[in-house]
Amino acid sequence: MEPDFSPLAEFLGDEFDGYLISADGSDSNQLYLSGFDAPDPYTTLYTPEGTHLLVSTLEYGRAKKESRAATVSRLSDYDYMAKVAENPHVVAKAKTVAEFVADHGVETLAVPEDFPLGVADALRDEGVSIEAETDDVLTTIRAVKDDDEVEYIHDAQDANEASMQAAEDLIRAADIADDGMLRYEGEPLTSERVKEEIEVTLLRHGCALDETIVACGADAADPHNRGSGPLYANESIIIDIFPRDKETKYNGDMTRTFVKGEPSAKIREWFDLTEEAFHAALDAVEPGATGEDVHDAVCDVYEAAGENTLRADQSAETGFIHSTGHGIGLDVHELPHVSQHGEELKPGHVITIEPGLYDPDVGGVRIEDLVVVTEDGYENLTEYPVELVVE
Repeated sequence: MEPDFSPLAEFLGDEFDGYLISADGSDSNQLYLSGFDAPDPYTTLYTPEGTHLLVSTLEYGRAKKESRAATVSRLSDYDYMAKVAENPHVVAKAKTVAEFVADHGVETLAVPEDFPLGVADALRDEGVSIEAETDDVLTTIRAVKDDDEVEYIHDAQDANEASMQAAEDLIRAADIADDGMLRYEGEPLTSERVKEEIEVTLLRHGCALDETIVACGADAADPHNRGSGPLYANESIIIDIFPRDKETKYNGDMTRTFVKGEPSAKIREWFDLTEEAFHAALDAVEPGATGEDVHDAVCDVYEAAGENTLRADQSAETGFIHSTGHGIGLDVHELPHVSQHGEELKPGHVITIEPGLYDPDVGGVRIEDLVVVTEDGYENLTEYPVELVVE
């Protein structure tokens, strides 16, 4: 995969000589710009003529083989340790980076808005002009995926579907105790046990995740409650899984709502309504539409049925209390926004569609798929069925 950085060159224009990132590989813009992943901070300089890395000796050999940089330099090339012996670390780093950018003819730099302030101030003391940009230039470039990136996300979603199946199978195999608690092999079936099954399955498919959501009953009424403790029959169980492929670093994202037993009339009504809102959102996805258009399609369905939304009441605590979706790629949440004020959708944008309804007195319901915007509409990257009752 070779990204098109021409929009970054256009952004620099005549005002800046280069774009600089100082971060480790967990920073998605750093990973995307450099094509290199390292656990410790390193420096990437982009100029319209090429991309250049400054790394420790430890990472030098790997950076030369794995990165997409035109050149790779070592801290030792600039007598970094001698500078550390004579200066505070942040000053030593700034002096080293100042020499590095000067070697590439750079005097004026744009940096991300979260660039380390101490390093920026020290670079200015070294005579480097540096300004934080607020245009989200790299994240905007990243938002449009090429065919390879779409396939990476699809692969992560395939692993996601395997883990969702494992979770559903566990709930299906559970027995319902007299007190309504779900029990598996004689033990209470807990949120933690289902999460373990999800994580093990993902590992077997080359993916990992920091956390996931398995939330039952009142816990499911809080969209970001991770869930804990025993699961119960006749209550909604929201399972939201967002794994990252360990090789490509791209993410998947999917939510399903299950009931083991008999859902209440309200949960059934909410599920049917959410499925209607879900399809209304999908119908609105096309190039030229905006994320706000898609969000409005969901709000229209909910509000017509008498349900509250944040569009109607910005302080709402129940009903539809989040956005319709978000972009996904190297980050689980990235551009474009699928919400109020969401921007124009373009071919290559990969977005979630995830309407839901929430009330602690009822529980919660959410349905989420991943779709890629195409030249004439969208392609759904999710094949997992949408069914409420687990028999």
